[in-house]
Amino acid sequence: MRVVREKDQWGESFCHEVNGVRIFAMGADYIPEDNILPRVTPERTRDLLLQAKNAHFNCIRVWGGGHYPADAFWDICDELGLIVWEDFMFACGVYDLTEEFEANIRAEFIDNVKRIRHHASLGLWCGNNEIEQFLAENDAAWCLKPSQLSDYFKMYEYIIPKVLKEYDPQTFYWPASPSSGGSFDCPNDENRGDVHYWDVWHGNKPITEFRKFFFRYLSEFGFQSFPALKTVETFTLPEDRNIFSYVMEKHQRNQSANGKIMNYMEQTFLYPNDFDTLLYASQLLQAEAMRYGVEHFRRNRGRCMGTIIWQLNDCWPVASWAMIDYEGRWKAVQYYAKRFFAPLMISCEEEGILSQNTNVNAEPFELKKSIRLCVSSESMQDHQVTVRWQLREASGQVKEAHEEELCVKALSSEWLERVPLQYAQTRRDYVSYELLENGEIVSAGSVLFCAPKHFQFENPHLKVEAVGSDEILVTADAYAKSVEILNGNDTMLLSDNYFDMNPGTKRLKVLKGVPEGLKVRSVFDIR
Repeated sequence: MRVVREKDQWGESFCHEVNGVRIFAMGADYIPEDNILPRVTPERTRDLLLQAKNAHFNCIRVWGGGHYPADAFWDICDELGLIVWEDFMFACGVYDLTEEFEANIRAEFIDNVKRIRHHASLGLWCGNNEIEQFLAENDAAWCLKPSQLSDYFKMYEYIIPKVLKEYDPQTFYWPASPSSGGSFDCPNDENRGDVHYWDVWHGNKPITEFRKFFFRYLSEFGFQSFPALKTVETFTLPEDRNIFSYVMEKHQRNQSANGKIMNYMEQTFLYPNDFDTLLYASQLLQAEAMRYGVEHFRRNRGRCMGTIIWQLNDCWPVASWAMIDYEGRWKAVQYYAKRFFAPLMISCEEEGILSQNTNVNAEPFELKKSIRLCVSSESMQDHQVTVRWQLREASGQVKEAHEEELCVKALSSEWLERVPLQYAQTRRDYVSYELLENGEIVSAGSVLFCAPKHFQFENPHLKVEAVGSDEILVTADAYAKSVEILNGNDTMLLSDNYFDMNPGTKRLKVLKGVPEGLKVRSVFDIR
């Protein structure tokens, strides 16, 4: 395994290569599994990593603000075939390199390098998380004295490389994340090295900003949501269940980010009428943001070769960027990831209000509406597939339908021609699309031409029933977006969830839990 950095027409590539095959990294950042580390067992770690693998992850980044994972973590990653980006444990701070501290960290490096170096899953060593970037920007006056700059160089560009040269010379070393190669040379450059992109979320930019960039390797980006209601109930009393209550704000460590979630909420959905619906809507915001970004970057495979989402897990029950909450419940984004990280994935680059001007009072008289489909493959084989798409009314009635045969080359993204749809009704019509192989749907989705809050959804009259103990049947009378199915105590894991659905039926496998006390809702119910 190696990291490839080659000059090209966009700058310089950055990607993992395994046995000569260049891999598009798909995964998330791993943080400590618990604030009380003795609670973490090999069984708990295995369960978490299996859930990542089952959502088609191929990469895990161990964040430098946590701890070096135990041997069991590495054994499991070896077994599951997960590439591990391993930060040394330095993050978001500067250090004074005294003789005593240098001796201490040198021993720490040697101990962990010798312990970890033999693992097949080890993809690279990285010096630190975000320290080079913040020193280069002098963000919040991080560098308080000149010696801290020289100490930085000594730690990450001399001491660690020297230790690795002696104890693990074959594994690639990267001085920081993000970085363009070190020495404070534009450490967050979109055209080389790896990038942390936070204009969406911390910068309050709309999710459409993702399409303006073509990062070479996006090693950190994310979006917050609230955990499931049953998880919130573990740390609240009924009177606390308001997102601006004292308890809910104490369980939000990104300052006033509960308000930030609501800022994005008003851009996207109608105002939720109760606390539970608000939690559901927040998870859809997170899921849609990550889908929008990942699909764009996968469509541009070759230029971009990695999307690592911040973050996989939580260390306590909290509103956060996690994909799986502290109690192990999948948020909507984890189910979305199972679809947008799939080896064969169809996605749509649509033109509509969101891609042009979201201000309804400034809406152009002649709004551009179009779609362009793309099939992205991380498969080692070519695939002969069928692409189908339909322009539909909110009722689900088909206005027009198209079908095309396509040979998708291994490890590629295959674009179809852009289709103008000027005649589509902006707030009434949607496009559904699907990818079929050997007659079976392997990937599907839908797009709107406006924000969901402005779309004229019809009541889909969703119905859900258990078929035996291991299958669920869901029925819709009209288009339903982001259909959520839960059992009574929210302990169920399904083969799919938070999916878009045309009128008809859909069968789901129950992977964990008992299908009793079933509940179902969709975006139609956010009001």
